[in-house]
Amino acid sequence: MPHLRLALNQIDSTVGDLDGNAEAVLHWTRRSVERGAHLVAFPEMMLTGYPVEDLALRSSFVHASRAALRALAGRLSDEGFGEVPVVVGYLDRAEQARPGYARPAGAPQNAAAVLHRGEVALTFAKHHLPNFGVFDEFRYFVPGETLPVVRVHGVDVALAICEDLWQDGGRVPAARTAGAGLLLSVNASPYERDKRDTRLELVRKRAQEAGCTTAYLAMTGGQDELVFDGDSIVVDARGEVLARAPQFEEDCVVLDLELPAAADTPPAGTVDDGLRVEHVTLSPDPLPACEPEFTGSEARRLEDDEEIYTALVVGLRAYAAKNGFRSVIFGLSGGIDSALVAAIACDALGPENVYAVSMPSRYSSEHSKDDAAEMARRTGLNYRTVPIGPMFDAFMEAVELTGVSEENLQSRLRGVTLMGLSNQEGHIVLAPGNKSELACGYSTLYGDSVGAYGPIKDVYKTNVFRLAKWRNRAAAERGDTPPIPENSITKPPSAELRPGQVDSDSLPDYDVLDRILKLYVDGDVGREGIIEHGFDPDVVTRVLRMTDAAEYKRRQYPPGTKISAKGFGKDRRLPITNRWREAAVEQ
Repeated sequence: MPHLRLALNQIDSTVGDLDGNAEAVLHWTRRSVERGAHLVAFPEMMLTGYPVEDLALRSSFVHASRAALRALAGRLSDEGFGEVPVVVGYLDRAEQARPGYARPAGAPQNAAAVLHRGEVALTFAKHHLPNFGVFDEFRYFVPGETLPVVRVHGVDVALAICEDLWQDGGRVPAARTAGAGLLLSVNASPYERDKRDTRLELVRKRAQEAGCTTAYLAMTGGQDELVFDGDSIVVDARGEVLARAPQFEEDCVVLDLELPAAADTPPAGTVDDGLRVEHVTLSPDPLPACEPEFTGSEARRLEDDEEIYTALVVGLRAYAAKNGFRSVIFGLSGGIDSALVAAIACDALGPENVYAVSMPSRYSSEHSKDDAAEMARRTGLNYRTVPIGPMFDAFMEAVELTGVSEENLQSRLRGVTLMGLSNQEGHIVLAPGNKSELACGYSTLYGDSVGAYGPIKDVYKTNVFRLAKWRNRAAAERGDTPPIPENSITKPPSAELRPGQVDSDSLPDYDVLDRILKLYVDGDVGREGIIEHGFDPDVVTRVLRMTDAAEYKRRQYPPGTKISAKGFGKDRRLPITNRWREAAVEQ
C-alpha cells in the first residue's frame, strides 16, 4: 500500500490579519516539511481567521483574501516547499450566479485551496452550511457543489470543510463512491462542554461511512466569545483512533499512513448529492513502502472542570492579546465570582498584568476585605484599595436616593472607578458576572456590568464554585499555593449592598435556580415542561419572569467566553420588547 506522511497543523489565526496568518502558515509548513511531510493541512479559513462575520460581505476583504492566497502559494514555493501540497482555508467568491440561493456571481464562499508548486492547484467551497447557534453561514455564503480530490503520491485524497462532516450526506458518502483513500476535513469548530466525545464519535462514524481513513483537523485559540479547543483526530476506516492532538494547544500532528492506491482511472462525473468530482493529480506515483517513523499518539484528555477552566483562560488570553491589551483590571470583593475571575486572569496573562481594586463601602464586611487582600497575596497580582464611602456620601448629598437605587449607586460608583482607572492606566475592565446572575438580571447596569470582557459570563453559579474548588485542588496537587481563599468559597454569596444581604434574599437556591435555567435558557424548555421535572410551579414562574424581563440588561453586557451549547449572545436571540410570558397551559 502507498505510504503518505500527513501533517495536521492545529493552530490559531486572527480574523483580518492576512499577513500574520500567512506567516503562521509558512512557519508551520516549514516545521511540517522538516519532518518529512508529504501533505500539509491548516484549519478552516486559516488565512482570514474565523468567523469573519460581515467582513464576508465586503468585496474588498474577499479580494484581499484571494490575493493573499495567491501570494502565499508563491512564497511557499520560494521558501522551497513548492513540491509539498498545502491545504489552507480562506474566503473566496462564487464565479457563477446561484439563482437557487438568490445570490449573484461574486457571492462569498467559505473555501479552501490546495497550494502546489507556486500555484493554486485546486479550490473548493464548503458544501454543508451551518445555520444554528453561533453560525450564520447561510447569511454569508453559497455552498460548494464539488467533491474535490487530489492525488498525492498515488493516493486519492478527498477534501471537506467542517460541516461537511457534521451533516449527513454530501462529501462523506461521495468520498466512498469516488474511491478515496483518505478523507481530510479542515475545521474551525468552536468549543462547548462535552463536545469532545461527540466529535470523536462523529469522526468514527464518518470514517466508516466514507470507507477510508479520515483526518479531522481542528483550530485552536480564541475569537471574541468563541474558543477553539483543537482536539484534532485521525481514525482508520474502521473508526479506530490513530492519533489525537492535545486540547487548547497549538500542535503539528505528523502521522505515517499506509493507504489504498488510487485507481488507474481518476474518479469523474457526478456522485452523491449531485456533487461533481473535481480531481487533480499532483504526484501520481506511490512512494516505496518504508518503516513508519511517526506512528501517532493520543494526547491526554482534560477532565471536565479542567477543560472548562482551560477554555476560560484561553478565551480571555486570546481576547486581550488579539485586541492589543496587555493588562486587565476589575473589582476584587472577596466573593467567589471576582476570586475566580482573578485566578483566570492570572493564569491567562500572568499576575504582573492583573490589577485588582478593593472598593469597600460601609456595608462591606471585614472578612470580605480580608479575603480580597489574601487572594492578592496568594497570586501576586497588583492590588489597591479605593474606598467608595466619600464618593457615595457626596453623591447622596446632591441626589437623595433610597432602597434599591441607593444599593445600585454603590455598584455604579465602583464601575466609574474602574473605568476611570482603565482610561488612566490602559487596562481593560473585566466584568465578573456569572450566567445565573445574567439570566435573572441580578446585576447593575453601568455598575458591576461595566467592562470589555466577561470571563465567566457563560458559567452558572454552581459551576463557579466547582471551578474554584478545582483550581485550588490542582494547585495543591502541584505543590503550589491554592489561589482562592477557602472563605471565598464557603461563605454565603452576597452583593453586600445593604446590611446582612445574601443572594438568597433575591434568588432561589443556586442549585435549584441553575437546574431551572439550564432547562429554560440552554434547552428552550417551557414552563410546563420544567415543572414536569419536579420543580415548584411558583419558583419556576418567578425564575422565568426574571429571565424574560432582563433581556435589555443582557444586551448591554460585554462579550464573554462561550462554554455551553447556548450562551447569552449569538446563540440566544430574543427580542427586548416582548410581551410573551410563559404561563400555565390550559387543557
